[in-house]
Amino acid sequence: MPTAYERFNLHTSPEKFYIEACDDGVDAVLAIDRVSNEMTLTGKKDVPPSANTRPICGIMGTVRLVAGMYLIVITKKRNVGSLLGHAVWKAVDFDIISYKKTVLHLTENQMQDNKTFLSMINNVLTTDGFYFCTDYDLTHTLQRLANVSHDFQEMSLLERADQRFVWNGSLLREFLAQPELHKFAIPVVHGFIVMKPCRVNGKIFEWILISRRSCFRAGVRYYVRGIDSEGHAANFVETEQIVLYNGGRASFVQTRGSMPFFWSQRPNLKYKPKPLISKNTNHMDGFQRHFDSQVLIYGKQTILNLINQKGSEKPLEQAFAKMVSGMENSMIKYVAFDFHKECSGMRWDRLNILVDNVAETQDEYSYFMVDTAGKVLSQQKGTFRSNCMDCLDRTNVIQSMLARCSIQSQLQVGSPPEPARCSIQSQLQVGSPPELARCSIQSQLQVGSPPEPARCSIQSQLQRMGVLHVAQRIEEQADFEKIYKNAWADNANACAKQYAGTGALKTDFTRTGKRTQMGLVMDGVNSAIRYYKNNFSDGFRQDSIDLFLGNYAVDETDGPTPLRIQKDWKFLTLPIIMVVAFSMCIICLLMAGDTWTETLAYVLFWGAAAAVTAAVIVFNGRDFVDAPKLVQKEKMD
Repeated sequence: MPTAYERFNLHTSPEKFYIEACDDGVDAVLAIDRVSNEMTLTGKKDVPPSANTRPICGIMGTVRLVAGMYLIVITKKRNVGSLLGHAVWKAVDFDIISYKKTVLHLTENQMQDNKTFLSMINNVLTTDGFYFCTDYDLTHTLQRLANVSHDFQEMSLLERADQRFVWNGSLLREFLAQPELHKFAIPVVHGFIVMKPCRVNGKIFEWILISRRSCFRAGVRYYVRGIDSEGHAANFVETEQIVLYNGGRASFVQTRGSMPFFWSQRPNLKYKPKPLISKNTNHMDGFQRHFDSQVLIYGKQTILNLINQKGSEKPLEQAFAKMVSGMENSMIKYVAFDFHKECSGMRWDRLNILVDNVAETQDEYSYFMVDTAGKVLSQQKGTFRSNCMDCLDRTNVIQSMLARCSIQSQLQVGSPPEPARCSIQSQLQVGSPPELARCSIQSQLQVGSPPEPARCSIQSQLQRMGVLHVAQRIEEQADFEKIYKNAWADNANACAKQYAGTGALKTDFTRTGKRTQMGLVMDGVNSAIRYYKNNFSDGFRQDSIDLFLGNYAVDETDGPTPLRIQKDWKFLTLPIIMVVAFSMCIICLLMAGDTWTETLAYVLFWGAAAAVTAAVIVFNGRDFVDAPKLVQKEKMD
C-alpha cells in the first residue's frame, strides 16, 4: 500500500516554503511559492542555505483567510499505539503560518476580521482528538479494508480515504488536485482512539477502540440537529472495537447519529429548548437517502432510539417510528427504548432488557474476524445505529454494553448476551451476559452466557482466539474490565467535548457499572457548563467548524464580512438594565430607608424592573444567544 512521508523539515525563505521529506532514501521537497501559491516538487539541492529550518510532523493543509493563504502544519505528535504494525499518532500541537510577510496591506477592519478567523481555526485545532497514520488507512474499518480491490490498495492514502472522516479534506484540496504531492498529504481523522495491551490467562492481546467523527453536517449540539438534504446526520460517529491476538484480528462496528429527519432545537436561553420538527420539508427524501447510504456501507440496520417517549421528546420518537414504518424496508429494524423511564430510580440493571431484546439480532449480525493465516472467518452483516437527543450520554452507555456482548456472544454457548459485551466475549470465550459494549470485548475473549453487547462481542472473540477459556467471563478479568470501562468512558468524554463542549454525563456508570451520588453531582456541573456554552459561545464554535471544513469560504474583497454584523442596541442594553435593576434591588434591601414602606417601595420598583427586563430577554431568547454568523440562514433553520 502506498504511504505518506513520515518526517519533515520546514525551510522558510522570504519567497517560498520548502517542506523536505526526511524519510530514509528520499530526496523530495515540496516548494510552495508565497506569492503565486503554486506548489511544485523539487529536490534538497534547491533549498537555499539561508532559509530558516525547523522540524515538523506533518502538513494539515492550507486555508485562505482575509490576509491571504495560510499553511497549517503539525508541530507535535504523540504515539498512541500500533495498529497491525503501523504507528498511530495523535496530533497535539499545530502552527498556522501566513504566506504573506506582513498584514500591513489590510485595513483595520480587515486585520480584525483576519484575527477572528485565525482564532476560529485555532479553536478547532485545539479541540482534542486529531489522529493520523502515515502508512495505514485510519478512515476505514478492518472489514472494509479486507474487501477492497487491488486498484484500491494501490491508491494513495489521500485518494482512498473515506471522505466522511477526513477532517482536513478541505484543507488538502490543492494537494488532492496534484497526485505527485499526495505523499506529503496526511488524512487526519477526528474523534477518539485508544490502544491498550491487555493480559488474560497469561496471554497478551491488543484491545483497540476507534471512534471516527463524520465531517459531514458537523457542528455543535443545538445548532446542528437532524439531517441535511444529502441525508448526512448530525454528530454521526462510527465506532470500531478491535481485538488483535497472535496474528488474528476481529472487529465490531457500531454507529451513532442524530435522528435522520429535519428537526431543530435552537438555543433560546431556556435550559432545554423545545425541539421542533420541520413542517415544510419532505422528510422521507432525506430519510431515505440516509438509510440507503447506511445499508450500502454497513448492511442491515437496527435503530436503537433511546429518547423519552413522553414530554417534548415524544413527537420525535413518534415521527422516527412512523418514517421507519413508512419505508417498509426489511433491512431496517426499529427499537424504541425509553432510557430515562426504564432506568429511573437508579435502576440501571434494567438496561439488560434492551440487551436481551437485541441479543438475537446481534448474533445474526456477527462481527468481522480473520484468523492467523489471513482467512476470513466471519463478516459483520449489520450494525446497531444508536441515538438519543445528542447521541452522547445515553448512546455511549448502550454502545459500550453492545460492544462487550459482541465479543462474548458469538463464540460462547448460552443464552443471548448483551450486544456489545457479547461480541467481544464470544470471540474470545463463552461467558455470561455483560454490558453491551463490554460484551463485545468479552465475547471476543471467551464463550459464555449473554453479556452486554460490546463486552459480549469481545468475550466471544477472545474465546475464539483462545485467550479466554470456556465458561470464563470477562467480568472476572479485573484488569481488563478496568481498561475496558475507562476506555469507553473516555470515548464518551471525547465525543461529548467535541459536540456539546463538556465531558459526557453518566460516565460513572460506564466506569464502575453503577450510578453514584458523585456522578450525579458531576453530571449537574457538566449540565450547567453545557447550558452556558450552548447559549453564549457555541455560535463561535459553529463558525469555527464551518470555516475549518470549508463550509464557509472567506472573501478577500474589501467588503464587510458577516463578522461585522452588529446586533441592535437593545440587545446590548437590556442585559445591562436587568443587572443594574437587580443590583439596586439588593442594595435597597441592605440599606433600608427611613421607614419600611419606603424600603418596600424601592425594592418593589427595582425588583419589578429587573423582572420585566428579564421576561423581555427570555421572550426574545433567540436574539440574545451567541448565534453563528458564517452560515446561511437556511442551514440553521
